[in-house]
Amino acid sequence: MLWSECFIPTLKEIPQEAESISHQLMLRAGLVRMLMSGVYSYLPLGLKVLDNIQKIIRQEMNSCGACELLLPALQPLDLWVKSGRDKDIAEVMIRFVDRRGRNLCLGPTHEEVITDLLKDNISSYRQLPLILYQIQTKFRDEIRPRFGLVRACEFIMKDAYSFDKDEAGLDKNYKAMHQAYKNIFKRCGLDFLTVEADPGVMGGNMSHEFMVPAQDGEDLVWVCAKCKLAKTYSRPAIESDAGEGEKDICLKCSVKLEKVNTIEVGHIFKLGTKYSAVLGANFIGQQGKQQPIIMGCYGIGVSRLISAIIEQDHDQDGIIWPDEISPFKVIILALDVTDKKIREFASDIYKELQKNGIETLLDDRDERAGVKFKDADLLGISLQVIIGRDFSEKDTIELKIRRENKKIIKPKKEVLEEIKRQING
Repeated sequence: MLWSECFIPTLKEIPQEAESISHQLMLRAGLVRMLMSGVYSYLPLGLKVLDNIQKIIRQEMNSCGACELLLPALQPLDLWVKSGRDKDIAEVMIRFVDRRGRNLCLGPTHEEVITDLLKDNISSYRQLPLILYQIQTKFRDEIRPRFGLVRACEFIMKDAYSFDKDEAGLDKNYKAMHQAYKNIFKRCGLDFLTVEADPGVMGGNMSHEFMVPAQDGEDLVWVCAKCKLAKTYSRPAIESDAGEGEKDICLKCSVKLEKVNTIEVGHIFKLGTKYSAVLGANFIGQQGKQQPIIMGCYGIGVSRLISAIIEQDHDQDGIIWPDEISPFKVIILALDVTDKKIREFASDIYKELQKNGIETLLDDRDERAGVKFKDADLLGISLQVIIGRDFSEKDTIELKIRRENKKIIKPKKEVLEEIKRQING
């Protein structure tokens, strides 16, 4: 892609509305723009990052035998009344009455909808187990939207649901999803903690949260520096008759636990029959008896992952994208586009990289070199190919590895192979 043909509105200054480092850098790098509090537009680079995250999620979900679908954002309120959750999350539900007089809401989540779908389409144990998932926009009327995409009113979530005939099946799918989540977050380049959590209004008897340590994270957890044991900050770290003073000690290591700010990026639940029983999603078992489907649900904050990645992967100059997440693999900086030799070689190497399937951004703007350097670091693309004065005088090209801030000088004829080597390892 040519910079001149793309929409990348970078900013030099930190916007006043930006509360966290990830929010600042998303705005400055031209990934998103705020329409109103808690609602954002994804600009071309932000959308490419989002697409790369979704690609990883789909690959890992599909490898677990999950099948993708897409459920409606508009939901009838009576489903929520039946489950009782219309009252549980009343404060954040966006409700309205349409012209036909129907009470509706914009889906904050989809447990009720997916259960209603299965109720009319699953009747026998032979149709189980089944895992379905979607990547879709959710809506919540947040009291205080914060930190950009971390707590937004409109956000993108991956929600998966497992359906089993017995607890053994649920255990198997829960473990498979747990491992898939670890794979996803590792591929996103994240350091993360797994914390046993309270299921809350979701229901069920077990849940785990996946938490990313971040300076501006709004969730606190206890973490043992030695064994990495993590527990939610609100619950005691140990059960002891010795009183409050010992509740911040790790049971395994007898080391004092530390409070760590985190961002929740995933949450998985064993729902059991909470939804299937009340909504009538039943099947006929092997003994010929009708029984409720046993369910699990598994959520990932897809748009929130962008913030979490930036919180962990940045420096004073900008974002440093993990390889699988970066909007482009390479950015070419043609430092003087009025120089025919520089302009033509930049175009030639760009076309060669495109032919080799290497996604590349060519900065073909007629801008000062300093502006191009600053913007390239801000965008955080893994490899910079710098074509400037040394090329004009010596036919040499400078490559800069963004994460390591390492520079490599190569003669013109070796540049393409060196780029391939850096990209492909």
